[in-house]
Amino acid sequence: MFCEKCGKEIPDSTKFCPFCGAPVSKAQDFVNKAGEAFNAAEQELGSAFDEVKQSFTGNSANQQNAGGQYNGGYQNNGAGQYNAGYQNNGAGQYNTGYQNNGGQTPPPYRGERLKDDRGLASYIILSIITCGIYGYYFIYKMAHDVNVACDGDGENTSGLVAFILLSMITCGIYAWYWYYKLGNRLANNAGRYGLGIQENGTTVLMWCIFGTLICGIGPFIAMHILIKNSNMICNAYNRTHGLM
Repeated sequence: MFCEKCGKEIPDSTKFCPFCGAPVSKAQDFVNKAGEAFNAAEQELGSAFDEVKQSFTGNSANQQNAGGQYNGGYQNNGAGQYNAGYQNNGAGQYNTGYQNNGGQTPPPYRGERLKDDRGLASYIILSIITCGIYGYYFIYKMAHDVNVACDGDGENTSGLVAFILLSMITCGIYAWYWYYKLGNRLANNAGRYGLGIQENGTTVLMWCIFGTLICGIGPFIAMHILIKNSNMICNAYNRTHGLM
C-alpha cells in the first residue's frame, strides 16, 4: 500500500510510515485497494467502449493503404505475392512461429488482432447500463475470437443467435452448456500455444450450478474464468502473429 501523506509505498502491515512517520490505518489501506480496483474497472470500460466503437466504425487491426484496400499485416515479397508473416524453413515449407504440441497446429493469421483484455467489471457494468444488450454483444465477440484462435480443432463455438434462441427454449440451460463447451475448448487448445489452463468446462459448470447458492455469485465467477482463459488464448494468438 501507499502512505497517504508522502505517497511512498510501504508494507501492508506497517502502522507508521517509515519515511514520514504518519500513521497508517486499515481504512486507508482499504481506500487504496478500492482506488486500484476502480482504476482497473475504468481501464476495462475504456477498452470495452473502444471495442464497440471499432465494431460500428469498421476500424480493426487492418490498415487501409493508399489504394483503398486493407492490409491485414501482409507484406509484398516483391514477386506479386504476399507473405503473411511466415518464414521459409529451407525445405519448401513455412514456419508460422508456433510450436507443435501433441500434433496440433495452431491456426494461421487471419488478418485481425483478437481482443485479449476483456474484464468482468466492464461486462457487468455495461450489461447493467444497456439493460443486458452489451452482455449479448460480449458473448458474440468472445465466440468470434475463440473461433479464430482455436480454428482447426474440429469444434465451433456457437454464435449469438444460437445462444439466445436455445437459451430461451431451454429456460437458460443451454447457456450453461455453452459455458461448459467453451471452458473445455479453451482448456483443450491451451497446449497448442504452450499454455497451461487448469480450469475446464466442468469447473465452469459447477460454478454456474452450485455457485448460485453462494449469494448468486457463482455465474460471475464462471464468467471470470472464461474471460481469463479466453484472454490467455487470444493473447497467445496475437503474440505468435506479432500483433502485440
